[in-house]
Amino acid sequence: MLPTRRLGPQLHSNKKNLHGFIKSKMGLDLKVRCGMASTTTVAQPTTTTTTTTTTQQDKVKRRLVFDNRTPSFQDFLMQQQLGSTGTATVDPSQSRPDQVPYLSTSSQLLGQGAKYFIEVYGCQMNVNDTEILNSIMLNSGYERTLNMEEANVVFLVTCAIRESAETRIWERLKYLRHYRTKLNSETPPVIGVLGCMAERLKTKILDGRLADVVCGPDGYRSIPHLISLASTEYQNGVANVMLSADETYTDIMPVRLDKNDVSGWISIMRGCNNMCSFCIVPFTRGIERSRPIDSIVNEMRYLSEQGVKEVTLLGQNVNSYRDTSESKYYVNQENSSGSGLSNDGFKTIYKAKDGGRRFTELLDKISLVDPNMRIRFTSPHPKNFPTELLHLIAERPNLCKSIHLPIQSGSNTVLERMRRGYTREAYLRLVEEMRRIIPNVWISSDFITGFCEETEQEHQDTVSLMKQVQYDMAFMFAYSMREKTHAHRRYQDNVEDSVKSRRLAEIIATFHETAATKNKSLVGTEQMVLIDSTTSKSKRGVATRLSGRTDGGHKMFILDQDDNDALSKVAKGDMIRAQVEKTTSASLTGRFISTV
Repeated sequence: MLPTRRLGPQLHSNKKNLHGFIKSKMGLDLKVRCGMASTTTVAQPTTTTTTTTTTQQDKVKRRLVFDNRTPSFQDFLMQQQLGSTGTATVDPSQSRPDQVPYLSTSSQLLGQGAKYFIEVYGCQMNVNDTEILNSIMLNSGYERTLNMEEANVVFLVTCAIRESAETRIWERLKYLRHYRTKLNSETPPVIGVLGCMAERLKTKILDGRLADVVCGPDGYRSIPHLISLASTEYQNGVANVMLSADETYTDIMPVRLDKNDVSGWISIMRGCNNMCSFCIVPFTRGIERSRPIDSIVNEMRYLSEQGVKEVTLLGQNVNSYRDTSESKYYVNQENSSGSGLSNDGFKTIYKAKDGGRRFTELLDKISLVDPNMRIRFTSPHPKNFPTELLHLIAERPNLCKSIHLPIQSGSNTVLERMRRGYTREAYLRLVEEMRRIIPNVWISSDFITGFCEETEQEHQDTVSLMKQVQYDMAFMFAYSMREKTHAHRRYQDNVEDSVKSRRLAEIIATFHETAATKNKSLVGTEQMVLIDSTTSKSKRGVATRLSGRTDGGHKMFILDQDDNDALSKVAKGDMIRAQVEKTTSASLTGRFISTV
């Protein structure tokens, strides 16, 4: 069960206030009050001012943390306006970390031209979160730089899905400590750790003095203020790791990292309610909440106007989308299309809610915004593929016939321990229905090998399922136990690392064998390819001029043809027809036919 929010700020600073931050960053001569609050009473506030009597040792010990045992950062800022009568001077509903109405100087001046640098690790959702962060920082007066040596602030947007992902971040943080103390000690940048690893480890990252700011996925609005706090009053770090039940960043238009990229991302929902026993996501991303349909349609229109040719809809459980907001354009029906589960072999660990606009209806609306813009989505759960959704994908040309269908294991007993909510048989029935309704559908999947107590026979069940389904793409990993998960509480990670490695090698080999055979059947076929690179390459004596993605998702390289004038005019973002001549288990190579 996710932690619940309670009031009462957690100030690891003897309840000192924000005066230094406001005076140094905002140019205001204020005395700010800060006290411990509850839902009904306010303790006598402690009023302080910045003076020269505060020792350096006191500053080092000061820390400010917001989590689900404290009020939010918004509440903390509002607390500053409580006078002796305990009455707020502004409307609490108007107080947000990115727009604080009671400060006479705009929050947009926080950055004052300082530069920030971002490194992104992990999934596509982190890429989209980085574009949200981009928007927040630019609107707060900061400037983005692609050179870390110029940066006043360095962000790491992190992943916590596996131990190896976190190990990579720890090593990077150790280098950045060396960079700040040895290589750039005169102007050391503020270090911010953001994302899922920040949410999972919380203050442990601050304890190591490897970062100044720690912020979870739901606290990005507060980052400009957190930087100011960490730079002045709280030199032992600031953390905002509070999970939200409603934050979707609906009102923030992401600023793309690469405006020349032909592909874009739209986050349509956040969080996950599935509580699979191996997964840390519900604890780092919180419960499911969906963006209003109007804001998603508007963002689609914006990306279309920007020349984006392909959009991927994002969510931890993207096809469980359920919007109950008031819409200017779309009626909210009680029995929305596509509200059922995939088939009667699927179930949920939580009680499903009725009503709201579902993923099928959302896809229907956004596919009409620009019929020439390709639409993909990830990452779905197999339980949320009702028949109406499959028929819609089959009927709309711009809905890519590419479906990610993560099964994790081919063994019913392992699936039960994983709490996936379906059996092997139910999953295979869904695959069969997909291929019947959507001819030539491209199916990918995720696999975890070496899960708790996995036997050799259970492993072989996964191998046999891979051979039966014949996936077009697969993402395969050895199991990595995560703290807080159901598996961490109930099971033992008792499969030896050497066994995990062997089994992982076996499923990887199985995938490449079946995918190579399947791709050979594409030789001679014509594919529609969206060009995303015009970089010439040469591998094993084969020269290619362009590359892109097919509708199904295959990476396809286009052979260089010196005598073809039309080919020389093809640009990034163009759609072309190409004939497949060579294949591997992971890619296609073909000859240009014509532009579309």
